[in-house]
Amino acid sequence: MVFEEWGPLAGLIGTWESGWTGLDVAFHNDKGKIAETPYRERTTFKPFGPVDNGVQSLYGLDYRTAAWKEGEEKPFHTEVGYWMWDSVNNQVMRCFLIPRASALIAGATVEPGATTFKLEAVLGSNTYGILSNKYLDEIAKTTRFDVTVTIGDDTFSYDETTVVEHQKHPTIIMHTDRNTLARVSWEA
Repeated sequence: MVFEEWGPLAGLIGTWESGWTGLDVAFHNDKGKIAETPYRERTTFKPFGPVDNGVQSLYGLDYRTAAWKEGEEKPFHTEVGYWMWDSVNNQVMRCFLIPRASALIAGATVEPGATTFKLEAVLGSNTYGILSNKYLDEIAKTTRFDVTVTIGDDTFSYDETTVVEHQKHPTIIMHTDRNTLARVSWEA
């Protein structure tokens, strides 16, 4: 299938799943320390567009993801959002929400045929930035986010880091997530 309008995002279209290949390294409140959590994941990317903002024209992917710990039916992590492509300015953007009342827009300049790219967001930025609810801003402030994505023929991998200033931990926490997923369908 050819989806040229989606630039470097075209290879993400469809439904993706992983086995227990995901690894979440984060502060665990119940343990009072940083710990590792293996997980499995399901992500869907459904194409849409164009979206016109005056002279700007964007093509996007509506995405939803969920991750499960072994032996649990309820996901421990979910996200909803959009991946967007601005072909005139070679910008890839990932806009998403997590159900902890946090929102993030990460982005970068990316060549149209790129199969690996890195997106970033920084607290306080007016363009590629981070917002949190009042409680999280006081207890576990997210100050930076980056994700490196690699897209293959029927696999995609990501390696992301969320920098958190956690009040219960004496140092800055590098919350990392990484996984490799396989395409199970071209349909989202």
